[in-house]
Amino acid sequence: MTASGAVWRNWARTEAVRPFRVERPATAGAVQRAVVAAAASGLTVKAVGAGHSFTGIAVAPGVQLDLADLRGVLDADVAAGRVRLAAGTRLHELPRLLAPFGLAMPNMGDIDRQTIAGATSTGTHGTGLRFGGLATQIVAATLVTGSGELLSVSESERPELLPAVRVGLGALGVLVDVTLQLVPRFVLHAVERPEPIDAVLDEWDDRVRAADHFEFYWFPHTDAALTKTNTRLPADAPRRPLGPISRWIDDELLANGAFRLICGVGKVAPSTTPFFARQVDRFTGNREFTDFSPSVFTTNRAVRFREMEYALPLDAVPDAVRAVRALIARPGWRVSFPIEVRAAASDENWLSTAYGRDTGYVAVHRYFREDHGEYFGAVEEIMRAYGGRPHWGKLHTQTAETLRDAYPRFDDFLRVRDELDPERRFANPYLERVLGA
Repeated sequence: MTASGAVWRNWARTEAVRPFRVERPATAGAVQRAVVAAAASGLTVKAVGAGHSFTGIAVAPGVQLDLADLRGVLDADVAAGRVRLAAGTRLHELPRLLAPFGLAMPNMGDIDRQTIAGATSTGTHGTGLRFGGLATQIVAATLVTGSGELLSVSESERPELLPAVRVGLGALGVLVDVTLQLVPRFVLHAVERPEPIDAVLDEWDDRVRAADHFEFYWFPHTDAALTKTNTRLPADAPRRPLGPISRWIDDELLANGAFRLICGVGKVAPSTTPFFARQVDRFTGNREFTDFSPSVFTTNRAVRFREMEYALPLDAVPDAVRAVRALIARPGWRVSFPIEVRAAASDENWLSTAYGRDTGYVAVHRYFREDHGEYFGAVEEIMRAYGGRPHWGKLHTQTAETLRDAYPRFDDFLRVRDELDPERRFANPYLERVLGA
């Protein structure tokens, strides 16, 4: 336990708080004691992982539980392909931890700095129309409720709670471990190509249905999209990974170093942004390689940014992206970051952005030193017009009143919240906005 004093900030520098008290529990029992002690003092409790949410979902004005010491593999059933992980385990640790079992996550996002509990609780996802978000991999979980009870939820224990707990927003309790349904380790054949954005949008439905994993990035102020198509292969397939020099040039020198410089110049001289966007378009992409899945799914993102992402009905994606293109084409608009477009399978987790529908995702970004307000606000209007649902960990302005209409099981989730946290021990301003008091 440590006293307050240090200010906590999230990665994007959109949120900051000075917790009343910070604790670093290393066991489930220590989490229980922290929650009970907070209740006795009338304080709220929030667990914090990597701080990679852009919203205030992890802001802890009362007791902050830093789960950095609650990590690693707790149990494994190799025959069933299931592994139980401590909640603070980082995604980038999983390839090393799972390799001895010959297992891998079925899908991943493109950032792996998050904790497993934080990523699943906020609805983090990858791309691939046959694959759900990371939370769909959860088959069991253990959490500490508002009363300090250690609650196990699985297919055999309180199974009716699983659809709520998988994407729980940190509102139902403190996750201490999750059990994932994994798959045998596999290889991905990656093809990255620049293509005309109009053709990519016209072919969206066919492309996303034909590929195991398909996504694209559109560079504002250009007519080009960078497409990424990944095909799944068995673990013993021949690998042709990127060489260390090639990867450093593409993923570090260009994608991080040069891009950071471009963003900095664009901040002080916005008129240069279209020119630099065309240069980025010329020098990125157009490569092919084969490697184990984590090395293909994930990339290093060193340039700080702010992000908003909306989940749309799959067939609405082309028109929504065209509307954003028209928005950016207005005189005076200068946007340096590309727009990212992905897809995921429908699932049955109550607060999943893909609940009940095959889903396309449109994400917009802004360099963290730039004002994102006007751009994000205008894009949000477009996304809401197409029935969009905001990513819980990325910037948006919606409230419980507007979100209730987007989620058929919204009130069912609130009833579970009333059962597991009736005194709102895990509340904070963000959760009050999106779930109500």
